[in-house]
Amino acid sequence: MESTAHDFLKALLVAPSPSGYEQPVQAVVRDYVNDFADTVKTDLHGNVIVGNNVDAPTRVLLAGHCDQIGLVVTHIDDKGFLYTKPIGGWDPQQLIGQRMTVWTQGGPVNAVIARKPIHLLDPDERKKVVKLEEMWLDLGAKDRDEAASLVRIGDPVTLELGYQELRNGLANAPGMDNVTGVWVVIEALRRAAQAGLNVALFAVSTVQEEIGLRGAQTSTFGVDPQIGIAVDVTHATDCPTIDKRQEGDIKLGAGPVIERGPNVNPRLFDRLVETAVAAQMPYQIAAHNRGTGTDANAIQLTRAGVATGLVSIPNRYMHSAVETISLEDIDRAADLLAAFVSGLGGNEDFTP
Repeated sequence: MESTAHDFLKALLVAPSPSGYEQPVQAVVRDYVNDFADTVKTDLHGNVIVGNNVDAPTRVLLAGHCDQIGLVVTHIDDKGFLYTKPIGGWDPQQLIGQRMTVWTQGGPVNAVIARKPIHLLDPDERKKVVKLEEMWLDLGAKDRDEAASLVRIGDPVTLELGYQELRNGLANAPGMDNVTGVWVVIEALRRAAQAGLNVALFAVSTVQEEIGLRGAQTSTFGVDPQIGIAVDVTHATDCPTIDKRQEGDIKLGAGPVIERGPNVNPRLFDRLVETAVAAQMPYQIAAHNRGTGTDANAIQLTRAGVATGLVSIPNRYMHSAVETISLEDIDRAADLLAAFVSGLGGNEDFTP
């Protein structure tokens, strides 16, 4: 991975992007693409749409959602503690004892989230799974007035953001779901533009996927592509407790995952596999038995339908503070999509 692209990934991962509050991470995207994009547009929904060779009649859309799960402040009590509701799908157990950041109008405010210490839990309490509404955020405020001078109702909250590299080319951070998808589609556009394009290519950093695939729906309607590919994370199954018989045999470092199923155009799937084989790129295959919970679902069903593909990045510990991916997998995913798009003549028919 080139150092500039590596820096782009790290910049994405330290920018807050809870669903509905994605402006900081979108600013990182806009700054990065200025050197190679023909067009850059932010639509009314907040999607950042980056284009190259935009006047070609055949339009291809690559979508990666920039939003991450988070919390939103709903109440400040008399003692200055904050209570929240979830943005996206949380396992509340992942939040116990975490350092958090409240993203306020005046800047980031540090907080912690916790529950009653184990020493004070009675035997019945120790057996119960804690609920999100039973936890609170502690700013260190003296009372409600001090907390309210810093935080407003509706301010978003994320896990403390950061980036850490592990052994063998792995890295972890909150927000790998789905900053990695944004990175892949933007890098794929940059690499495809360098190789030359016969089609119009739009890479979209979509918003609000975690709360209903909303940004993909509006941006796809606006671009009106004939071909659309979503890039998201999928569950890596190369760690304990996950049933490979149901979830597939998906490994970190074994290449991007090319998905099959009702959400995927079969001819487009074949073309992606052929592209990987021709370029001797490692890849994996996974299967779905229904529409996926990814932007691919919204892309496929927009207007009169779009020939849709789904390329996934293996991710351990999804929706946690330590989402872990392989840097090689995202680099190869960008190469795969760049090779696919630059290989299109513009007259392909993906009708099943």
